[in-house]
This record gives sequence, C-alpha cells and structure tokens, in this order.
Amino acid sequence: MLNTEKRNEKTTHIDKMQTSQMVKIMQEENLNAVNAINTELDAISLCIDKIDERMKKGGRLFYIGCGTSGRLGVLDASECPPTYGVPYDLVVGIMAGGDKAIRKAVEGAEDSFESGYEDIKNYNITENDSVVGISVAGGAKYVLGAFKCAKESGALIVALTCNAGSKIEQEADVVIHPDTGAEVVTGSTRMKAGTSHKMILNMISTAVMIKQGHVYENLMINLKPSNEKLYKRMISIVSDITGKDYEESEKLLKENNFVIRDAIDNSK
Repeated sequence: MLNTEKRNEKTTHIDKMQTSQMVKIMQEENLNAVNAINTELDAISLCIDKIDERMKKGGRLFYIGCGTSGRLGVLDASECPPTYGVPYDLVVGIMAGGDKAIRKAVEGAEDSFESGYEDIKNYNITENDSVVGISVAGGAKYVLGAFKCAKESGALIVALTCNAGSKIEQEADVVIHPDTGAEVVTGSTRMKAGTSHKMILNMISTAVMIKQGHVYENLMINLKPSNEKLYKRMISIVSDITGKDYEESEKLLKENNFVIRDAIDNSK
C-alpha cells in the first residue's frame, strides 16, 4: 500500500476529538510535511539548476498534474508573471480536465494517458523545455502521457511525488519524493502531501527566477504597477536601492516608465 494511502494511527478516532485536539494533531502533521522536504533538498537543487540551464536557452517550465496536484501547478505558474514580470507563457500550469477543473473536479481525467500526451504536445515542446509532473501517488496516467510526449521531444522530465519507486519516477530525469506518510484523513493528500508539494514548487519557481536575474539582492525588480500595493512597493524598492526618499523615487519611476531597472540606472 502507498504510504499516502495508509491510515494514520494518531487520528483513527479524530471524529471523536475536541476541536482543539484536532487542530493540534493537524499542526503536528503539518510540521512532519515540512520536515519531509529535508531529504529532497539535493534533488530540488538539481532540478532548479537543470531548469535554469534550459530556460537560459529559451526554454519554458511546465507543471502538469491532476486534481490538487494540477491546481498547485497552475497556482505556482500563475504567480510568476505578476511577481517577476515574466511572460505568461514562460511558466505554464496544465491540469487534467482543463481550466474548468480548477474549480470543479473532472472525474476520470487523470486516467487518460492520451489527454496528457496531447495537452503537452499542443505546446510544441522542445529539448530546452522542462516538464514537472506532479502526482502524489505517482501513477497518474495523465502525467505519464505527458512524460511520454516530453521524452520524445528531449525535454527535461521531473517527477514530484510522495511515494518512492512510483511509475512517474521511472520515466523522470530528476525525482523529488518527500515521504509525508499517512494523512490525518486517510488518503486526503490535499493536506500533508499537498503542503509539501506547494513548498517545493515555491522553491523551484523562486530559485529559477532568481537565477534568471529577476531579483536584485532580495527585491523584486520586475514588478508592474498593476495595483496600489504594487505601485507603493515599487517606490519602496527604488528607495531602498538608491537611498532616495519616497517622492524622489516615485519621480524616478515615472520618468522611466515604471521600469525599476531603468529608474535605478538613471538615478546615478
């Protein structure tokens, strides 16, 4: 039996627990999910370096998965453009069942090998692209289909799962598999497994964007003033880097079409 499908001995009577007991044990298990990532840091680092290498040659990063796994990939991909100012087609999230499955489950979508193959094929994958397949159990046919297409194109294949020795691992160039164990509610992998995968995806996209030059020191320098919060953040960033006050920094940004790099370069 898969580790993620086993019953958690600590929670066999969670339906009888007081609310405070439920919350305490959930938090204990959350911490286990965090700690499970420690064994995978080398694999995560290797994954990041290989993606960065390909992206510097014009490649893209694709996340592909089903259900919660697919939603996590879509979430991470959708946050890259507003955070780092990159094009929306640089990091792409694809999930079984299409965009409608983000809100409503499309039953059976994960079982279609052919759909996974075709969904990746539609993006004209090349050897410079990277495909991260996300599957907690590690056997989603949809992801395996995507991997087959990616392999035919020579793309980098990364397996992100929580069960060592799974099928998607056998097809991957890099394997990441934090052992998060049995869930608080048996088989509800949106919990610990999903939490660990969200953190790993954060690491991957953040580190790749840093290595691609979209961060100066620890500041986001490719922001767009799309709302009041980001407008003020951009001014603060220019102020932090140049040492100028708020009004001077705002003036610099306006004079340089709200491009932080240009504002900094022209502040000297």
